[in-house]
Amino acid sequence: MERSTRQRTAIRAAIEAAARPLSPHEIHDAVRVTVPEIGIATIYRNLKLLLGEGEIQAVTLPGENPRYETSHLAHHHHHHFHCVPCDRVFEVEGCPGRMDDLAPAGFVIDRHELTLYGECAECAAKRRGKAAPEPATAATKRPARAHKH
Repeated sequence: MERSTRQRTAIRAAIEAAARPLSPHEIHDAVRVTVPEIGIATIYRNLKLLLGEGEIQAVTLPGENPRYETSHLAHHHHHHFHCVPCDRVFEVEGCPGRMDDLAPAGFVIDRHELTLYGECAECAAKRRGKAAPEPATAATKRPARAHKH
């Protein structure tokens, strides 16, 4: 296990605080608030170490560079929403369930990934010229439907 450094601690904190997958540049911007001198190369080096230690997971969307989230988020089944205008990615709780009927006859599905594309509440509100709605809290989010993957 690598020793903990101020930079690594700040990177972990930025990823944890975001509660959504972040790109290396989003992590860099967040970390520079507390560690102004940190460079992007240090971000990449520490992301590699944190991945190796299993503290974070890579989220790879089709045609996109990886983003990173905490491993505890990655260990429960979830999907993602990619806001096209601002290029941010958000967690989506819930799942449509088994997808066996979508596979060709005789095929067996082991797992699935689902990515929704559109506008986040903030971008949609900007487009309409209104203030963005308050972010959903755990109490107001739709509950996930239980299913086995």
